[in-house]
Amino acid sequence: MSLKAQLQDDMKSAMRTRDKERLGVIRMLMAAIKQREVDERIELDDAAVMAVLEKMIKQRRDAETQYRDANRPELADAEAAEIAVLEHYLPAQLSDAEIDTAIDTAIAETGATSMRDMGQVMGTLKAKLQGQADMAVVSQRLKARLQG
Repeated sequence: MSLKAQLQDDMKSAMRTRDKERLGVIRMLMAAIKQREVDERIELDDAAVMAVLEKMIKQRRDAETQYRDANRPELADAEAAEIAVLEHYLPAQLSDAEIDTAIDTAIAETGATSMRDMGQVMGTLKAKLQGQADMAVVSQRLKARLQG
């Protein structure tokens, strides 16, 4: 079953169970997917839906951080609840050891030796790790590896 179909089914079940919070988050995600489809005049596949999902999670993490910094815990908690619903649709996250292995493989494939090669390695890693790891963490680990 495609990710969009799963979202549709989950939206229907949230309506049946009257889970307003979950329904609102799924509707927001479906609206973002539909907006991108209309803007680009294409039908999004699972990889593109995953990209929309990751973007929404990143936006909510940033908002949560800002709310916590501004001493607004009620708004930060609302963002965290949305993140929890959205993360349900991500594939299983990789462990640190698996991320390190992927970084080593990508460095070997691209022949990277310094920070100048970071963009090329990140391009390779992003294609492989899409949705399975936080790319900010991957970037930090790669930077540490290429510097030292």
